[in-house]
Amino acid sequence: MKQQRAEKQKLSGTAETLRKKQQNSSVTIMREVDEPMKHVELAIYIPIFIVGMFFNLGALLVYCRCLRKWTESTIYMTSLALMDLLLLLPLPFKMHAAYHTWPQEFQFACSFLENLYFVGTYGGIYMIMCIGVDRWLAICHPFKAKQLRSPKAAVMTCMGIWVLVFTAIFPVTFNLRTVVKNDFHCFHRFSENGWSPKVIICLQIFGFLAPALTLVCCSAQVIWTLQESGQRSTTSQACVKIICSGLCCFLVPFTPSHLAIFLQFLVHQKVIVDCSSMKSISMFLQTTMCLSNITCCLDGLCYYFIADEVIKLIYLQLHILGDPMFKLRTPIQHHPTIATITHAVAHQTGTRPATLKLKLSI
Repeated sequence: MKQQRAEKQKLSGTAETLRKKQQNSSVTIMREVDEPMKHVELAIYIPIFIVGMFFNLGALLVYCRCLRKWTESTIYMTSLALMDLLLLLPLPFKMHAAYHTWPQEFQFACSFLENLYFVGTYGGIYMIMCIGVDRWLAICHPFKAKQLRSPKAAVMTCMGIWVLVFTAIFPVTFNLRTVVKNDFHCFHRFSENGWSPKVIICLQIFGFLAPALTLVCCSAQVIWTLQESGQRSTTSQACVKIICSGLCCFLVPFTPSHLAIFLQFLVHQKVIVDCSSMKSISMFLQTTMCLSNITCCLDGLCYYFIADEVIKLIYLQLHILGDPMFKLRTPIQHHPTIATITHAVAHQTGTRPATLKLKLSI
């Protein structure tokens, strides 16, 4: 019995020693990565913050001051701009936290800022998905769109996403940080609770994979519809390029960061224990997380053109000018505008342009 107890104590002591060595090596790796990364973060975050604020505040100003009528597209893009601002607001504090420790009394404020950052990130992902689905409905299913699309439905969808994201992220993020009794680094070194399988699986599936697959499928069908329509106009081709660019601007920032999160999860699960691999993964994670924030700058560029006027123009070309039973007797210019096409169709059909615009409202 004494010999068995001694062996058990020896084994437990060995396990404890290994655990402490792993913790010490992890802390050493974090310090080796954090020191150079704080300079990289500063170089990335400053231009992202300035450009992102300019684009998103400018978009909100245009939508609120210049638009006479709120459409589904502008509602979604306004909500996306607000989500991007939520992501941008914590960035100055994130830059400060990279160089300075925060007093213990600021833990609640730190958790709140971390919440805003994650809400802005994943709320923006879902808003981009909604814009893609809305575009798919308008172009691929115009008759169903008349029943399903409306400004009221868009507002309700946006409100639902805001509630869903806040409800899903706030309780989880507040539990990510271990309560400490001394100074700490905000936005760094979350507790092991944040790397539990349940949290990471939900994050990967519902935070990235599901919205990404939805956006890819909708964008592919829109492109296929435009290509199969036989309309090779400049506007249709430009729309295809914009959709492809928007898809790339979604996948390129978020795919590497979520791959890095999964690899870091394997490190925390002791699947990857090699020190050099752990250091590379930690560097990869922090770099991709920094670069993923560039999406708040790209949103204003890629989705600015996916507005209601573009969708209406494509609808006119596909479902009126593309109808073999309908041929315009009056030729129109090579780069037609909404007004040009509307007046040409109205002149031939004997319909007032204002009435035709009302009928084409989708």
